[in-house]
Amino acid sequence: MSELSSPATVPFQRFVAIGDSFTEGVGDEDPQAPGGVRGWADRAAEVLARQTPTFEYANLAVRGKLIQPIVREQVDRAIAMRPDLITFCAGGNDILRPGSDPDRVAAIFDRSLARLTATGATVLIFTGPDLRTMPAFALIRGKVAIYNENMRASAARRGALVVDQWGLRALHDPSRWAPDRLHLSPLGHHLMAIRVLETLGVEHDLSPEHVAGPPVGRWHVTSADVQWAREYLWPWAMRRLTGRSSADGRHAKLDHPVHPTDDSE
Repeated sequence: MSELSSPATVPFQRFVAIGDSFTEGVGDEDPQAPGGVRGWADRAAEVLARQTPTFEYANLAVRGKLIQPIVREQVDRAIAMRPDLITFCAGGNDILRPGSDPDRVAAIFDRSLARLTATGATVLIFTGPDLRTMPAFALIRGKVAIYNENMRASAARRGALVVDQWGLRALHDPSRWAPDRLHLSPLGHHLMAIRVLETLGVEHDLSPEHVAGPPVGRWHVTSADVQWAREYLWPWAMRRLTGRSSADGRHAKLDHPVHPTDDSE
């Protein structure tokens, strides 16, 4: 199946998003949004809602979740909501962990994808981004690439659509990333919403946003990197060592379908 669909002829009626911080919208802070973050899924849902008065949207994603808790806590709930559109992004937090096996994670993903596509809904998944411009994460680039190839094969086997983050060169621009360099910035989430809608073949009025100023090159090791390591990398590492997670005590930002409204204008 092509990664870019032909224009959708039937408007989607119910969209359920499954995943972790990427889908929850972390990095795109908005106090008016459910959970205090907006994100690409909310942005895409707002476009779909303008096209279909009866459209409903739920976002079950919770930051910090590994793939097995996502499958255990979100997949059945999503299926029970009877959506005709599902986005499924999971496994990134597993891949980040030292010693993780991308093939094993991909096998869990594939089994869940089979269940989701069996519902007859349009299912959209995401490859991981190419992290070569981020020195702290470049060491896991090979693991991400292996996971991506497994997901592409799974999507072809199960009949899912794929949003290709790896080949999205705009993500090499640091302005697309939040200060933690792990989550998308508002600009990055806006870009991802466009890619999601384009992959679905949905017409939209979103246009790419550009940052004024000189070209931004690769990050270099500077005092800013030291500050970043202190504020973001060290706390992340300590959570891994102590068995804690940013998911602890958190719940889905939008655990039942509603008709979204765009309050950004």
